[in-house]
Amino acid sequence: MKQQLFVICFFAMGFFVKAQETTVNLSMQSNYSDEVFYDFSTNSSQSFPAQNWEIAFLRTGDFAMATRINDGAGIEVYQASDNPADWVTIDPSNLATWTQLYNSDTTWTVGAFDNGTATYGWGEYNPMNHHVSGTVVFVLKYADGSFKKFMIEDFYGGYSFKYADWNAATSSWEADENYVLSNATNPNYEFNYFNLNTDSEVIASPEMNSWDLVFKKYTTDVGAGAMYLVTGVLQNSTVTVAENIEPNGNGDTSNLAFSEEINTVGYDWKSFTGTEYTLEADKYYYLKENDGTVYRFHFTSYDGSTTGNISFAYEDVTGQMSTVVFDSENSFSIFPNPSADKRIQVLYETSITNGENGKISVFSLTGKKVYETNLKNDGFYNQTIDLSRLSSGIYLVKIEIGKISQTKKLILK
Repeated sequence: MKQQLFVICFFAMGFFVKAQETTVNLSMQSNYSDEVFYDFSTNSSQSFPAQNWEIAFLRTGDFAMATRINDGAGIEVYQASDNPADWVTIDPSNLATWTQLYNSDTTWTVGAFDNGTATYGWGEYNPMNHHVSGTVVFVLKYADGSFKKFMIEDFYGGYSFKYADWNAATSSWEADENYVLSNATNPNYEFNYFNLNTDSEVIASPEMNSWDLVFKKYTTDVGAGAMYLVTGVLQNSTVTVAENIEPNGNGDTSNLAFSEEINTVGYDWKSFTGTEYTLEADKYYYLKENDGTVYRFHFTSYDGSTTGNISFAYEDVTGQMSTVVFDSENSFSIFPNPSADKRIQVLYETSITNGENGKISVFSLTGKKVYETNLKNDGFYNQTIDLSRLSSGIYLVKIEIGKISQTKKLILK
């Protein structure tokens, strides 16, 4: 299904007309032992054990790669070496000298392993056979203090990887385990999940088109580069979300800015006073489906880790909107990607004709803006951008025109 972008204009002079709300009660269980996926169209939820997997492998295309760690389970990822020959001699006692890596919390398609120093994070492209070959050795540190080493050795329509347990008693690694995980597995899912402790594939989410929000623990930058594990909400890559401040449930909705960033709802709709959680009562959210359906929701209760109980209220407000639909499949393109000379061609096409200008921004995976330029909204936009001053690595390119925004991953060699 093609992803759609929408420009939303409300009737009634831009103010929302309150309708009948539906209350939803969910539970992540005590100590957030479950991840809960919710779907608005069916008003249904599915729960999965939060610690039942370690690594998620993107499986949506022969050349679509992303590998995420289960940071919600307290697992940390470190790049131990960029030389695969070091696999045998890696020693966890050197952890303090290694670089810790994190999942992106703005896009599902950049995981911790994609943030290594190789061109593709964990490996390099082989033009002879069109495979990506692993070059980086990672070490996983678990919440109980145990370690595993891990390496993706090959990608071509699936992942070949190996891993081993650290034996603290003998200060040595156990025998290697090897596994091949095909992208053809679970065709209706965005990711394939793997449990390194049981040496097995697991199902840890619903099918990709059957959920909108997931309630889970994840790592985010809480300010000044401080990475912290929080409990909050991430959105499916098939939907967009806008946040709006509405005192007493009433507010101006004429300038909603819908975003593809998966942490738009995030964690800051609540705060901890030291004894209990309080909700940001004025924060409302609008979630837009691919078919143009829009749901308005706000949180009504949150118990914290004691019970993991969460409540929110929602309503379908599609009928109160005027919607103009744009096909995004060809609206924003970057090439070449990867870029060997760090010069890229950006093409953007829009049917918005009000003359409103936009901008293109480039961000590092830590969220730092490293480049920005304006663009004119003249229907079709084509410009060469020179990013040669940037270091090689993975970046996020964001284009914004009015209320429309899109973000894509860019690799600079």
